Amino acid sequence: MQDSLEALGWSQFFADAFAPYELEGLIPARVAVQERGAVVLFTTAGTLHASGHAVAGDWVAAESLPGEERAIVRAVLPRRSRFARKEPWLTEEQVVAANIDTVFLVTDCGRDFKPRRLERYLTAAWDSGADPVIVLTKSDLAGDVHETVAEAESIALGVPVHAVSSVTGAGLGELDPYLLPGRTVALLGSSGVGKSTLVNRLLGEELLATAEIRADGRGRHTTTHRELVRLPGGALLLDTPGMRELQLWADESALDETFADVSELARTCHFSDCAHGGEPGCAVRAALGDGSLAQIRWESYSKLQRELRALALKQDARLRSEARKERRRFARSRRRTKW
Repeated sequence: MQDSLEALGWSQFFADAFAPYELEGLIPARVAVQERGAVVLFTTAGTLHASGHAVAGDWVAAESLPGEERAIVRAVLPRRSRFARKEPWLTEEQVVAANIDTVFLVTDCGRDFKPRRLERYLTAAWDSGADPVIVLTKSDLAGDVHETVAEAESIALGVPVHAVSSVTGAGLGELDPYLLPGRTVALLGSSGVGKSTLVNRLLGEELLATAEIRADGRGRHTTTHRELVRLPGGALLLDTPGMRELQLWADESALDETFADVSELARTCHFSDCAHGGEPGCAVRAALGDGSLAQIRWESYSKLQRELRALALKQDARLRSEARKERRRFARSRRRTKW
């Protein structure tokens, strides 16, 4: 692939970050494909295979090897945005996609539509720094599409919701305003919701492998790696493997966006530090009592809040542990110096 940096999503933000590396003779490149211990890079000179660690969507400073279509990643530039999750079993961040402008949160209109899972994805999306958009696929197989759209809109307050069909093409035109030249859109969702089929439809060709829909209407997971592809109109689309689970790696403040209704109620409680238990003047308990706030939504908010607070405690404990280890290393080095 050979194109201008701007067509690949370059901006002044990255130009400023790259300036010191330009003096070293390195070249700017964008990670198109992320593989284990290696990446494929888009550059103004074409596509290069490179060694190094970076994630799809990253901008990097690379050393191009003379006479070869290969390079070495020397540095990863600061990210404008990143969609991340917690590594299973570890208190570590796994960045799924970087430098994205819009996140398409993809789920289908049928039995795979799960409001609580959507709230989880929305929380991660708001924390990413990108703009979330909900894309409901397989509208041609759904019963009452309008009902599903309305339910999604009631969960994702203020977030655009679009129902589409990659088979009939219905609704796909609604995605055009997000797919502008040089803009990067990431597709995220659980396994088998039709992300790769949607990418192929937008591309106009079968670039990504897909699988037939099962008898129960559910898809099979087909994408095995993260890949950045260029659409005919100039937008960049990043497809990702389906997630069987999404453990949050986010700041608790992201809940204020996902659950804007709950946050607004909490601000009107009589006490600023209201725990929404038995305190007098609790607007949240009042809303639960009169039904204006659904119990299941409150429980979802509380569950994600507990998860994020537990994560924050683990992160704090890890930082304290690393600081202790650093102090010990410093003390040992001082002792060696004395001897």
